Amino acid sequence: MSFTIPKTQTAAIVASTGAPIQVKHDHPVKSQAELAPGECLVKLDCTGVCHSDLHAASGDWPLLPKTPLIGGHEGVGVIVAIGDHTTDCVEAKLSGYTIDGTFSQYVVSYVRHVTPIPDGLDSQAAASILCAGVTVYRALKYSKTTAGDWVVLPGAGGGLGHLAVQYAKNMGLKVIAIDSGAQKKKLCMDLGADVWIDFMESKNIVQDVKKATGGAGAHSAVVTATSSAGYSQAIDYLRCGGTLMVVGLPGRANLETSIFYTVYKSISILGSYVGNRQDSIEAVEIAARGVVKCYYQLRNIKDLQKTYEDLMKGMISGRVVLEFN
Repeated sequence: MSFTIPKTQTAAIVASTGAPIQVKHDHPVKSQAELAPGECLVKLDCTGVCHSDLHAASGDWPLLPKTPLIGGHEGVGVIVAIGDHTTDCVEAKLSGYTIDGTFSQYVVSYVRHVTPIPDGLDSQAAASILCAGVTVYRALKYSKTTAGDWVVLPGAGGGLGHLAVQYAKNMGLKVIAIDSGAQKKKLCMDLGADVWIDFMESKNIVQDVKKATGGAGAHSAVVTATSSAGYSQAIDYLRCGGTLMVVGLPGRANLETSIFYTVYKSISILGSYVGNRQDSIEAVEIAARGVVKCYYQLRNIKDLQKTYEDLMKGMISGRVVLEFN
């Protein structure tokens, strides 16, 4: 099948760190001849919006993004051109951060790193699995838990969290969902969470977790919330031998915890960053079976700035997926 590649496209661009989104309709598209060895050009059907994209636009992480920047890293589409040769990529390149990402109709990727989407899984449903889904799936895989164990999910009603609830239940885990608001509570409970804790209403989250787990505490916590409080509390409500999975990335914060109780309780603290290609394939295949479903709002690329504002206010349950029409 041959494709006609246009010379220009629609793209959402951050001109400088902290600047508002500019949606341009005349951004250039790389031609096949311009693709470097190992690169491919993908015509995108849609793209998810991640909290990481907001950090990239704001520039509030210690590692500063490139500017001008096309953010995004959850794109789904069709490969329309491939570079003439294949080479290994020895330096990490971060989509939508150190290189332009998926907030555009066409994106340059790498033939050895794109993930096949199974038939029957539509693009909108698959988009957020490629980041949010893979991230929590891998974190749960390495959380040292087995079927029947308790896992706490701070931020359970958000983009990563609501997928974590489903992957955890698929692994046979018992889930304590922590978040706030009636809409997020309904989402988490509908997805199978065993216990709900509203952090705005709870007088003592640590005691609430211990009560739910019979007094011993949870086996693991996978923190997807972008708040440092979610981490410091976890050491207190984890049982002896428990595992804290560090996933959510606050803009600028330190992980502060009691050294004594970390040692005394033999707590493991593990950082988990997205996943590898095999993790991506597994996460997508589980979603394709219908076991995990991304709950999303479909918006247009021109609504990206408003989406960032809603993310900052904590107003989004599940995920936002952008289309280009």
